[in-house]
Amino acid sequence: MPTLELRDVVGGYGDTQILHGVSITVDAGEIVVVIGPNGAGKSTAIKAVFGLLNLTGGQVLLDGEDITNTPPEKVARKGVCYVPQTANIFPSLSVEENLEMGAFVREDDFTPRLHEIYDLFPPLKERRRQAAGTLSGGQRQMVAMGKALMLEPRILLLDEPTAGLSPKFRGEIFSIVKTVHAAGTPILMVEQNAKQALKIADRGYVLVDGRNKFTGTGRELLEDRQIAAMFLGGPTNGAKDKAGDGAA
Repeated sequence: MPTLELRDVVGGYGDTQILHGVSITVDAGEIVVVIGPNGAGKSTAIKAVFGLLNLTGGQVLLDGEDITNTPPEKVARKGVCYVPQTANIFPSLSVEENLEMGAFVREDDFTPRLHEIYDLFPPLKERRRQAAGTLSGGQRQMVAMGKALMLEPRILLLDEPTAGLSPKFRGEIFSIVKTVHAAGTPILMVEQNAKQALKIADRGYVLVDGRNKFTGTGRELLEDRQIAAMFLGGPTNGAKDKAGDGAA
């Protein structure tokens, strides 16, 4: 049974439909990456999981349980954690206060988990008393991810985690994503830095105009000439012509 499944999801904002029957599956132990042009509905699909827009069709399933249109707080309590692209930290609070805020629905002693987060993000331990808003872009992203991980989620949703970061910090964030995944957390990630994202992905989806266009393993999508030309900035090493497999 998949950890997370979007089945033919339809929805948008107000009268504007963004998603037109999108289907995405994340199995236990997977990193799944969603790529595509601007306006394709990538971030909207993640927001749909977290109950941030009203769906008019389809289903969102968490370990087989229907959570379609469930309010965000209840989704979080079920173990789904979402890191938005922007406004994902409390700038005036210290690093440690941000992490503590991430444990807002926990009723147990989360101190051991706090130490685990510091082990995962060593720069944060050094700056735990520092206001989060004074950190570098990469370190702020670490705070945002650490805050989400305080809940020990069943699945982590990442919306453009490397947006606006330098190549150095992009590499660090992708390394952290791999580390989080290796610790047992499935990840659904929307990412504009498609080449780097697909290199660490078990599977990937390409959305265009709110619809599934292609799907396959990360390697299959990287090596596909059509996808490389359309979404990856040109041919990639070893890219080959699409034979029709993986289209959705």
